[in-house]
Amino acid sequence: MKAQRTGDRRADSAVAPVYDRRFFLKAAALPCLAGCAGAFVGVPLASPVLGAPPAESDAQFIQEAQFYEKQPYKKIKCKLCPRECVIDDRERGYCGVRENRGGTYYTLVHSRVVPAHIDPIEKKPFFHFLPGTLAFSLATAGCNVNCKMCQNWEISQVRPEQVRATYAPPAKIAGLAQENRCPAIAYTYSEPVVFYEYMVDTARAAHEVGVRSVVVTGGYIMEEPLKKLTKSVDAIKVDLKAYSEKFYKEVVNGELKHVLNALVTIRKLGMWTEIVYLVVPTLNDGDEEFKGLARWIKADLGVDVPLHFSRFHPEYLLKNLPPTPLETLERAKAIADAEGLHYVYIGNVPGHPAESTYCPKCRKVVVERVGYTVGVVNLKNGKCRNCQTPIPGVWG
Repeated sequence: MKAQRTGDRRADSAVAPVYDRRFFLKAAALPCLAGCAGAFVGVPLASPVLGAPPAESDAQFIQEAQFYEKQPYKKIKCKLCPRECVIDDRERGYCGVRENRGGTYYTLVHSRVVPAHIDPIEKKPFFHFLPGTLAFSLATAGCNVNCKMCQNWEISQVRPEQVRATYAPPAKIAGLAQENRCPAIAYTYSEPVVFYEYMVDTARAAHEVGVRSVVVTGGYIMEEPLKKLTKSVDAIKVDLKAYSEKFYKEVVNGELKHVLNALVTIRKLGMWTEIVYLVVPTLNDGDEEFKGLARWIKADLGVDVPLHFSRFHPEYLLKNLPPTPLETLERAKAIADAEGLHYVYIGNVPGHPAESTYCPKCRKVVVERVGYTVGVVNLKNGKCRNCQTPIPGVWG
């Protein structure tokens, strides 16, 4: 759902667009809000948002990839993500979108956009980054993990030839974001790490016209490309699938330690960071896991990193499980609060009080939310208007 706005709002003004009671009740009642976080909302592919028909030639999407090493016998070793795939000539890496051709590694998805939508920034979710604004959101095919609960598996778990795509070079995306009054571009839906080169080129083009970039990622990336990425983008949200190596091995087909290392690197480099933890019943919903996660965030990242506990809905390979009980989400939040984290949210439960941002000192609401809509913003110069406590984030 696109948040309706009543005129322009300066990013750091005292009051955001004010919605009446009827608007809030309507927003809270929308059934899609609870179930489609991460699903495609907005403008469909090949509509005026891109202004072009699906591409007919693959050649325009192919560029030499970054971060790989040449090996004997025309093999290459990918250095983009922790899998470090060793790939024979004419073969692809695990992600399915990077191919060895004669000992040179190529990305097959540069400018190869599958979905493109205009979303509220809260849908990503980013709660401390330009609240109430819109993000021009896009993705290519492919992913470097295989989460059994993936909501967008139709594009993340396929090869680029298997889905229709539109040719959308970086400058075009930057221009479309401007035209649609989106102060940020979001690289989301699938896994932006696998379309790394396109993401970086688009972020640079966007910066040239005053548009920012945010990344929605699983954080499965090596340190060198991650450091380079932070020089081009403005915020990173990491989907931390669980605080358990067992879960990562059995449900994600990855390793937790690499994601934790990425989060530490992101914070050390001063990049604005938020974390989403999708709570999956029976698989990652234990109290000890919640407590361990909260303690790790406090010790290694700091108490001001927002943590979103999000409700699971049956998807992909986990349709046998029920949606997350509200009581479980509230228990997770209570545990994280007790461990001292300042900004703990409950997601995919529109209308819940834990969607809003509260000042950690006076407990007044500083950003009011219902689903993807933002009400009053009680911030002035990045501080709580009531008690002047600084509220970390990107507000202007």
